[in-house]
Amino acid sequence: MENHKEKYLIHFGQSFAYEFSEEGLDRIQILINELRDLISDSNTIDENHKLRLLKRLENLQLELHKRVSNLDRFWGFVGDAGVVLGKFGNDVKPIVDRIREMLGIVWRTQAKSEELESNAENLLLNPKDSEN
Repeated sequence: MENHKEKYLIHFGQSFAYEFSEEGLDRIQILINELRDLISDSNTIDENHKLRLLKRLENLQLELHKRVSNLDRFWGFVGDAGVVLGKFGNDVKPIVDRIREMLGIVWRTQAKSEELESNAENLLLNPKDSEN
């Protein structure tokens, strides 16, 4: 019940939300579809990891709207994708490239919503920059 109330409030602009640009939202949809195909067709990724990633993509796409209350689905997907990268390395580069692009869109949306500078980088994702 609380989740439905939150979605209602966000829809009418009465609660904090992350708001994607139309361009960003459209690009994420394309990337999700490309990722689904790449993951499904991969001969490198084992079936268990495929199923986990595909389920995360499905859940992410179901909750993807112009305005969202949180970005947990994105960050959860990135976590599982990181495991796949760690296990399979360059063999999954096309998948990783699309995830990185999607991550950039999500980060820019989050930074904008949190009123960070437009060129703010995620220091956890770019640790070499934060050591200065």
